Amino acid sequence: MSKIISDVDKFESESPSSVVTAINTAVQTVVRQRFEASGQNWKDFVFGESVETITEEDFRAVEQMLIDAGHRYDWSAAISPQERPDAYKPAVGTSEDDLDTFCFEDPDAPVGEPDGDGLELRGVGDNVVSYSEDTVGIARYVRSTNRVLKWLSEGVPENTIAVIDDSGGTLTAPILERFKGVICAGGTVRSHLGILTREYGIPCLMNSKVNGIMEGDSVRMESTARAKNTEDYQSGREVTANIWRVHTS
Repeated sequence: MSKIISDVDKFESESPSSVVTAINTAVQTVVRQRFEASGQNWKDFVFGESVETITEEDFRAVEQMLIDAGHRYDWSAAISPQERPDAYKPAVGTSEDDLDTFCFEDPDAPVGEPDGDGLELRGVGDNVVSYSEDTVGIARYVRSTNRVLKWLSEGVPENTIAVIDDSGGTLTAPILERFKGVICAGGTVRSHLGILTREYGIPCLMNSKVNGIMEGDSVRMESTARAKNTEDYQSGREVTANIWRVHTS
């Protein structure tokens, strides 16, 4: 038994989510208990009866235990800011509790002065699909389930370009098809969100570095830029699309 625990611990690492850690620990406990009760060696247990002895009821019990202990299921984007904190740093004077005054201030984002067309460079991202036209809309931050639930009942505001943390697409899945575009601070073009936006035909920039785009700003995504592909990732080649803030007279 100590050998099994040692093998399990060897592959463990600290999770950025307390819920994930709690679930992993609880499931491991169930597996160990079932293994001890089986009287089998580890190989026979894993490739034999384990599929039948770890039941749906066991997992429901784990879920209830976590809820009873006070754990709550964080939306998945809560993990991203812990993995890349600089990418999600609020600008000075802005508040995460008030989206009307919030904006990211990624120090790695390229910025520039407005050009002759009123386009002010405010970031870059990896383009998922190359389209025939750039995408212009209104930047709106989606950082909690509260906003998703509000838009589910009231409708997503017209021309919304969603600026989000979550590369998995879990948070925005119920309203994703209603966005005009997506700017995501995490992930790659092969992330779940990249795949979903490709299927819906929604322009999307992943792994975006954004600085100074406020809630309600008019923005332009360079959706016409070349899409980043597998060879680009494997070679470490930077292929990015620009993100501009649009100044109107």
